[in-house]
Amino acid sequence: MGDTHRPREPVSSDSLLLTPEEAATVLRVGRTTVYALMKAGDLRPVHIGRSCRISRAELERYVQHLQAPPPPQPTRTRSQRRGTSTDQGRLFDVVHSRLNRP
Repeated sequence: MGDTHRPREPVSSDSLLLTPEEAATVLRVGRTTVYALMKAGDLRPVHIGRSCRISRAELERYVQHLQAPPPPQPTRTRSQRRGTSTDQGRLFDVVHSRLNRP
């Protein structure tokens, strides 16, 4: 059985793989945040058996991604909108003609 009450050693700067708790310490966020980032696919963990680890390179990739400016969102013109019609007069005529069929 594991000793759950042993004191944590300081995070070594030369560790290749980090536990989620150690990664949280490096990123200065909570452990739950690290698990949420992994679940969302923002952090890609390495699985060794049942153990989950995060590489230092992955942490650096994630931080670089945060620092990069977001790509500009494409603006859509009226004709590119998803099948919506803003011509309400035409829409009214279509509905009205269908209701008045014999």
